[in-house]
Amino acid sequence: MASDHLEHVALYRWWRRAVVGRVDHEAVMGRIVDDSGWSPRYAFMVMMSAGIAVLGLLLSSPAVVIGAMLISPLMSPILGLGFSLALFDFAEMRRSMIALAIGAVAAVLFTALIVTLSPLQAPTSEIIARTRPNLFDLAVALFASLAGTFAIIRGRGDTIVGVAIATALMPPLAVVGFGLATWNMAVLGGAFALFVTNFVTIALSATVMARYYGFGHHLSSQQSWTQTFLLLFVFVAMAIPLGISLKQIAGEAVTTNQVRSFLSDRFGSSARVTQLDIDFDAAPIMVRSVVITPRSQAQRNDALQKELEQRIGRTVRLRLDQVLLEAGAGAIDAQREEIRQASDAAALESSRITSLSQTLALAAGVPAEQVTIDRDHRRASAVAAPLPGASLQSYRILESRVAAQAEGWGVAIIPPQMGFPAVAFGNDIATLDPVSREAVLTSAWAARRWNIQALVVPGLPTGETDNPGLSQRRALAIAQLLHEQGVAAIPGNAAGQSFRLTPAQGETAP
Repeated sequence: MASDHLEHVALYRWWRRAVVGRVDHEAVMGRIVDDSGWSPRYAFMVMMSAGIAVLGLLLSSPAVVIGAMLISPLMSPILGLGFSLALFDFAEMRRSMIALAIGAVAAVLFTALIVTLSPLQAPTSEIIARTRPNLFDLAVALFASLAGTFAIIRGRGDTIVGVAIATALMPPLAVVGFGLATWNMAVLGGAFALFVTNFVTIALSATVMARYYGFGHHLSSQQSWTQTFLLLFVFVAMAIPLGISLKQIAGEAVTTNQVRSFLSDRFGSSARVTQLDIDFDAAPIMVRSVVITPRSQAQRNDALQKELEQRIGRTVRLRLDQVLLEAGAGAIDAQREEIRQASDAAALESSRITSLSQTLALAAGVPAEQVTIDRDHRRASAVAAPLPGASLQSYRILESRVAAQAEGWGVAIIPPQMGFPAVAFGNDIATLDPVSREAVLTSAWAARRWNIQALVVPGLPTGETDNPGLSQRRALAIAQLLHEQGVAAIPGNAAGQSFRLTPAQGETAP
């Protein structure tokens, strides 16, 4: 017992001399306090970093996104929060939290404004990559934060550049702004969860490193145990859902490998699986693949689907395209066919995109250069020019005709600003006839194209009504159809035979 006590005393003395004694605590805290608060410069740099990040995400450019990470000042208030937790300095804690909250809100609102004004509003691969946080994200933030805190304490400031890239605090906030602007709650929630994971892990890791280097050594044993309990509780609370997410991602990777292995085994070594895409969100899961194989080894899709279901233990829908080679073809022939197929597919896709751009430009009355093409998500859109005598219904019909010719593509024609069509009812009729129904559907379509979330419906009751009048029943019928189309209905002044819908307060067509 005595020898153990002496060993502990010796270890404590070494720690005080070799670790704590080499740190200028006042100078480190001075740097932390100077950088962790709110200032006009801080707000400006946050908004500039957010703007660069969201543009990089919309363009799917990793280099631009990295540039946003490098100038983001969000690391400073988070480290200030971590050190204030180590010192139980509630004033600094409040100061850092205010700066972080101001920065986060400013970043989200600024990016949402940019996305709202941008013609590119389709989720890119860079955006999707930041919507599924998992346990590895927590580990990255943990290691990066430990390195960053060490760099600050020991005066190795150049390391912060790498830490800023690794923790990636600004891109998730930019994705939150994108989700807010496009009203995509799945994207917003996933990106916000990633940001919270990063900033909480950084703050708590900074607390651990600060305590190791002697910050807060004056705290009582009760305060130290409180810190330890909170740190363990928060890390475990975050690790459980992130671990579940990682397990799901790992399961999808295993299933993908099983499907690829099954197809390779079933067709043999002379065949090549050139494309494999699995949609895990579909029910049942959708498997799409292209296999180049000798004609003699061609397989029946229905038999393959049953065998695949037995192999992976899940219900699937298999869509398999088999490119058949003639007898005697070898691996070189398969490679040539794969190259030819890829070349032909690329040429055909380019031709289809050019044709789609020209058709959409003609329908919208604009040059082909003004048509926006999103190849990754197969979407095309154009802001239509005012056409003489054209109504909203005219633009909606033009869009549907172009969409009918563009199989597999999402087509959007954004009409010029004009009033919504009147919704007329016959005498003593409260239901929507085909003409009035089309007027409501056209209004909902135009509202979605203009990113208008709600329309004012005259005569709509503000609450539940036991015995609504004729005008209220008509308004309720309109509101129900708008709701089915994803547009909210706001009560307005009473109307008679005809209802004229208008955007809700604060929303206008472009």
